[in-house]
Amino acid sequence: MIDLNHCYRVLGLKPGVSVEDINQAYKDLVLVWHPDRLPRDNTRLQEKAAEMIKELNHARDQLRSHHAQYSRHTPKPAAKTHTYSAPPRPQPPKNSRGNDLSGADFCGVDLRERDLERRNLSYANLSRANLTDAFLHRINLQGANLSGANLFRANLLQANLRHANLQECNLIGADLSGADLTGANLHHAKVGYGDKIMVKMTGAVLTGAIMPDGSIHR
Repeated sequence: MIDLNHCYRVLGLKPGVSVEDINQAYKDLVLVWHPDRLPRDNTRLQEKAAEMIKELNHARDQLRSHHAQYSRHTPKPAAKTHTYSAPPRPQPPKNSRGNDLSGADFCGVDLRERDLERRNLSYANLSRANLTDAFLHRINLQGANLSGANLFRANLLQANLRHANLQECNLIGADLSGADLTGANLHHAKVGYGDKIMVKMTGAVLTGAIMPDGSIHR
């Protein structure tokens, strides 16, 4: 018999969450335990990582299967005479100025996997926006509000983030190599698990930046 409670515990979830939550938890934990991120000369740690990946795969597959079976056996609600359609979520406008989106309001917008390379989003509002796996190479985000945004695995290579607000955003798996973070605010930003930093910042400029722990980088 499948122990669903154990599967939820493996993924750090509570029963009743959505399939989307299961998938996201799985991705986050696989990123933590991926053998390529651990010292190759540490055999014990490599073996433990392999076991964890195997257990994570099993837990995800069992919970997905459970959700699929539950959906098939759950009766569909009767059709209603009156339905309400939620207004469409805003999308990046087709701006006549080409790459210039400075000052645009994308608060809470789903921009996952979008290609915004070299766009000018200076002083734009991207708070709580979903930028998972977005391609933001050399983007201009100077002074932009990215508080609470999800930048999981985003490519921010050589991005301009001078004085940007990155408070409480998720930067796990992001690549900030060569980015200019002069004066940026990263207070309480999520950059890893425990003592393990999972953000790539090779060559990043951090002069005057407020770091996740509240200290100021000199």
